[in-house]
Amino acid sequence: MVANFFLWVESTRAHTIISESTWMFAVIESIHLLALATIGGAILIVDLRLLGFGLKRQRVADVARDAQPWLVYSWIVMIVTGIALFTSEPTKCYYSVPFWWKMTFLALATIFTFTVRRKITQADESLIRPLYCRLVAVASLVLWFGVGAGGRWIGFSG
Repeated sequence: MVANFFLWVESTRAHTIISESTWMFAVIESIHLLALATIGGAILIVDLRLLGFGLKRQRVADVARDAQPWLVYSWIVMIVTGIALFTSEPTKCYYSVPFWWKMTFLALATIFTFTVRRKITQADESLIRPLYCRLVAVASLVLWFGVGAGGRWIGFSG
């Protein structure tokens, strides 16, 4: 059933347009990587603050609030461009272990970021144990690093 979906994507006009263009994949991938870098910055600044590094004069909630639009909008761009990249080579993705790793990390990182991490960053700092903040930050960094590493691994796989 999953394989049928991937085959169907390969039969779409979008697949043909992107895969036959000499430049479209590169442009889409460049935008995708810029969005990933922006997400990385938005995640990193908040997680480093949760770890107690930098911006110590600002409350975690304020840092997270300021980073939130960058995170959300770049996440949207990353998803849209990611779908376009997937559309260009669905069969390759279906058989790619790194693709499945990346999708798993992306799902986990997204869920974690918009649930657990958000709850911690919006809470009153005096009510949250520093150890818990550090664990959340490390988990967040590991999950998002997994997304980036999985994506880079796709580029090196056949």
